[in-house]
Amino acid sequence: MTFTERVFDIFSQLNAIPRPSHHEEKVADFLCGYASKLGLEYDRDAQNCVVIRKPATPGNENAGTVVLLNHMDMVAVGDGTRPFNPLTDGIESYIDGGFMKARGTSLGADNGIGLSMALAVLASDDIIHGPIEVLTTTNEEDGMTGAAGMSSDFIRGRKVINLDSEDYDTITVGAAGAYLQIATIKTDARPAPVGMRFYSVSLSGGAGGHSGVDIGKGRINANQALAQLLLDNCPDLQISSFDGGSANASIAASATAVIAVPAEITLDGFESVSSRYSDGEGLKLEVNEVPEQQVIADASLLRLIASLPCGVIRMHDSLPGTVMTSNNIGMVRTEGGTITISCHTRSFSDTEMVATAEGISRRFREYGAQVQVMMNTPGWQENSSSDFLKMTDSTFRDVLGFSPRKVAMHFVLEAGYYVQKFPGIEIACIGPRIIEPHSTKERVELSTVHDICRVLVEMLRRLA
Repeated sequence: MTFTERVFDIFSQLNAIPRPSHHEEKVADFLCGYASKLGLEYDRDAQNCVVIRKPATPGNENAGTVVLLNHMDMVAVGDGTRPFNPLTDGIESYIDGGFMKARGTSLGADNGIGLSMALAVLASDDIIHGPIEVLTTTNEEDGMTGAAGMSSDFIRGRKVINLDSEDYDTITVGAAGAYLQIATIKTDARPAPVGMRFYSVSLSGGAGGHSGVDIGKGRINANQALAQLLLDNCPDLQISSFDGGSANASIAASATAVIAVPAEITLDGFESVSSRYSDGEGLKLEVNEVPEQQVIADASLLRLIASLPCGVIRMHDSLPGTVMTSNNIGMVRTEGGTITISCHTRSFSDTEMVATAEGISRRFREYGAQVQVMMNTPGWQENSSSDFLKMTDSTFRDVLGFSPRKVAMHFVLEAGYYVQKFPGIEIACIGPRIIEPHSTKERVELSTVHDICRVLVEMLRRLA
């Protein structure tokens, strides 16, 4: 079995294990069992983060320890074409041309492919390397609580190869910070006024995507689009429920509201405005009359959602084409008479990120919501002239024949926490080409997996 074949075999094993954020116990068990089968030392902390240690190959014992960093959770979303419970169901992958995809769900290549590379290193006996620590964290996708709660002695290495990148031809040397907050609105269910008719109104089929990587592509957020659509067409409505989005870190591709409107109002006109949402994304509008039910809010809820900043707030002044600050309305949920709304704010400026997030929080509190901050992760910027990054660059050139771009990405990485926790740490982030992560269109280009495997193996040899 070649190294790359071993990577895909491990990835298949990982995808048989449900591993959405906040539910990583089973995959942590798998990692500990994997280490035991190989006779390797491992530690597991209270957050279920796991570090597996492999000794150096003979003659390289005095080399510095290298950390291979990944996270074990994934954004697990389905497209509604088949039953899918992210807590119990695995991922079914298949090959389509030069890509690996998943049937009806996200693929989990983010970060399952990188993790599989690291585990393949542990299982290989023909790779030259110094001491290795494979560090795998939990809840990277929805709060980074694994990295945030990690003890300062959990790892020993200070050179980190982070395999959590989706950009094959780049070395990521910086990442935006992230601020995740969830507003909880308590409501009182009540009968609708007399003479109301009830409808289910849905927007579905949006492109969705990663709320960092794809936020600058102008994609429609179905949560805000549906709120604005309802406001524009029936401002006197009452709301029974509003549910949209599938993950805090994903652009909402669909949303559904159950509303009550005066009997004399017909929603047939909605069909005539649906074209504004279909250009380029395939969003479709569906309106169905439904039985009478209780209501929990009025149009003020829609005005709140519509007023939140959503998408790009500001572009970067010195990095052309790079988003500086953004916000995503990730999920809106109605459950038990309670409405929750999540907002994921990102920025390369920690000050600007916090100011934007606090402005959103004020709007929530003015509405009467309680707000909980789930994540406030610092940004990170590596010294692009460091010897470690120069070695990474030269490895790409020697192995693949090109010099990768050095970029700062508008998504959050755990690096900000590690710089704070582990003085002197150096981080280079690499990975294969993963397209549309966090969505049901997620796919990984197979040839780039093979190429990054070659780069990784050569980096380990040079660091030894």
